Amino acid sequence: MTQFATVALHRVTRRPPRMKMAHYPVSGIREILDLVLLRGGDVVRLELGEPGYPVPAHIADAGALAAHGEVRYTQSAGLLELRTEASDALARRYGTVIDPSRIVISQGGSQGIAAVFEALVRPGDEVVLPDPAWPNYLAMTTMRGATPVPYGLPRERGYLPDPAEIERLITPATRVLVINSPGNPTGAVMPRALVEQIVAIAARAGVVVVSDEVYDELIFDGEPTFAAAIAPDDVVSVFSFSKTYAMTGWRVGYLVLPPALAQTVGHIQESLISCVSTVSQRAALAALRGPQTDVAVMREGYRQARDYVVGRLRDGGIPIDAPAGAFYVMVPLAPGVDSRAAAIDLVDAGVAVAPGTAFGRVAADQVRLSLATSLPQLAVGIDRLLAWYHETGGGARLAGRSSG
Repeated sequence: MTQFATVALHRVTRRPPRMKMAHYPVSGIREILDLVLLRGGDVVRLELGEPGYPVPAHIADAGALAAHGEVRYTQSAGLLELRTEASDALARRYGTVIDPSRIVISQGGSQGIAAVFEALVRPGDEVVLPDPAWPNYLAMTTMRGATPVPYGLPRERGYLPDPAEIERLITPATRVLVINSPGNPTGAVMPRALVEQIVAIAARAGVVVVSDEVYDELIFDGEPTFAAAIAPDDVVSVFSFSKTYAMTGWRVGYLVLPPALAQTVGHIQESLISCVSTVSQRAALAALRGPQTDVAVMREGYRQARDYVVGRLRDGGIPIDAPAGAFYVMVPLAPGVDSRAAAIDLVDAGVAVAPGTAFGRVAADQVRLSLATSLPQLAVGIDRLLAWYHETGGGARLAGRSSG
């Protein structure tokens, strides 16, 4: 037997490699999505956070034009033209000038955060995360062998963090602290003074803050805070075209990073994705350069949806907090109810929602509704939710109903 044959035989007869992520977190939102698709029929879809608006025409046209032009690799950090335009957009919005070398174009906000984690987080490290929170923060932490350390965002505190709690949780093993405003799933908007306080705590401890600001242009009450402008050497701010411009499938976002980290993340992008699609980058350029009237229209649409849903739920006897931003509403169930079981039961009632358990432990007896659909669909969905809520006592009678 030749040397090459021996190696080949060894490859096919040795034990299969152990999976790196045997305990990878399963998305509770996708579980509901799968149930909806399997069930079929008339289900009002309020579980996914995807804009219900089409991408503005001038953005789609720019993408189509780019597709017929020269579509080649760009710099791994993204087109300099787009990074410069992103810098100009931030200056117009926040009055802060950012050198384009500190900006990296990513494949949506999620891939951008993953690239930052790839640069900073190692096995055995700790990452301080909000709870409830977008589930991918947890997944990105655990898949790198790090330990997630949650800080609470309880409803009684307006879904806002307690800086003293965060300071207690930071240890010498902490590498990253994640904040998110406006928040997913809560819609809470952190006041600037609170962001400044938390950033100062992290900076003193030598911890990098990853500030997820992808809903920064979808705020109804309050103002956005550009966290990277507060402490340029200690904060990564994350932005996305997905929510602002209804460009979810185009997969474009951008990061504002400390100078040294920007260079590292730019190199990491080369290994991860080579670069973001040139077509998508050209469309994103049109989004920033073009009229912003569509953004205002979408924001007002979400505001109207928020006011309608909050009003209907309050009139129906459910104590609800009006979110200050994003396009979600958290709905409290009866105390102690398992929101996963409630969300599964609600699918049979004809409305799909995201269980609070998908976002951590603090909101385990709440469900999240997405406002990113039409008012007529919301009306039907709220009718069904209220009927279910009163029939089950906010989910408290679920067990008795299923057994009887």
